[in-house]
Amino acid sequence: MQKKESAPELERAYMIWGEGAAGRSAEADERWLYKAAAPRWLPQNCHGAICDVSVAAKQHRVTAMPMHLEGSCRCGAVVFELDSHTPVPYQLCYCTICRKTAGGGGFAINLGGVSASLHIKKGKRSLGVYRAEICDDDGKNCEVSSGERNFCKGCGTALWLYDPRWPELVHPFASAIDTDLPKPKAKVHLMLRYKANWVKPQIGRSDERYELYPKLSLEAWHKKHKVWVR
Repeated sequence: MQKKESAPELERAYMIWGEGAAGRSAEADERWLYKAAAPRWLPQNCHGAICDVSVAAKQHRVTAMPMHLEGSCRCGAVVFELDSHTPVPYQLCYCTICRKTAGGGGFAINLGGVSASLHIKKGKRSLGVYRAEICDDDGKNCEVSSGERNFCKGCGTALWLYDPRWPELVHPFASAIDTDLPKPKAKVHLMLRYKANWVKPQIGRSDERYELYPKLSLEAWHKKHKVWVR
């Protein structure tokens, strides 16, 4: 059983847009974020991971060239690749789900990726999917998250997170990426409200810390720090 950090609609919307997207509180923005996070730019013939990106690019003049990432599980049963505009591993999440499924040090780091570019080169049959149960702090109201956490059934390596409500995105775990990633000059520590009591976050002078969600989305942070990969 996992504590409910937010309503499921907000859980993924904040990962995409950040708290500053509307300039209001989480409670006031719940409906707005759910609608704003919808993939409005996708053409009608796009359907999640099988979206024809070339058509989307032609219709919307998408010319950005993302960074190509390769990843794998520890035992080698699963090998995958994808493209990312947001490859800097700067965002440390201390929520109960991340730190228990992919965070031996008390946190996990998610990157952002283009879901249509995700290619499983090896090991589709070795993949397992976990959908976390998210509950209120009192444990009375629980829901199963739509987020699909893919992992290797052989060695247990956490690989990536995909949510069908936002089909254009996929979030690989930095720990599963074999490609050399850019080193962050500063980090963002989020969901500190739910960190384990034994964890003492290493907060740098330029780091940001948040009890819940950060102000900037993955995209906005990368663009602000001029590390958005085009």
